[in-house]
Amino acid sequence: MKKGKVINSDISRVIAQMGHFDKLSIGDAGMPVPRMTEKIDLAVDNGIPSFMDVLNNVLEELEVQRIYLAEEIKTENPTMLEAIKKRLPETPITFIPHSEMKQELNNVHAFIRTGEMTPYANILLESGVVF
Repeated sequence: MKKGKVINSDISRVIAQMGHFDKLSIGDAGMPVPRMTEKIDLAVDNGIPSFMDVLNNVLEELEVQRIYLAEEIKTENPTMLEAIKKRLPETPITFIPHSEMKQELNNVHAFIRTGEMTPYANILLESGVVF
C-alpha cells in the first residue's frame, strides 16, 4: 500500500496498484528479468543509483511485511545483507536459493533495476497492509 514519496512515475504506479501479499523486486544491474515481467530500469552507471538508495526510496511508500533474499547473499555479500537488516530490522526475512529468486520474478508486479554491481543485491518485497 502506498505511503507517500516516490517521484518516479512507473514505480509510483506499481506501488499504488499493489495489494496485500503482492510482490515487487529491486535488484542489481545483472539480474536476468523474464520478458513478461515489467522492468523499470533506473541503471545509469556502475553503482548509480545504488541498491540501497532505491530500496530506501521504495520503502517510503510501500508497506512491507516480509522480504526474500538469496541464500547466497550470506556468504557472497554480507555487507549488503547487514545494510538490509539494518534498514528493515523488524521485517521477517526468508532466504531462498538465487535460482528460485530468478523464477519468482515471473510473479512480481515489476522488477526495478539499479546500477548496483555487487553480487546477490536482489530483494523481493512482499506487500503488507497499513491497517
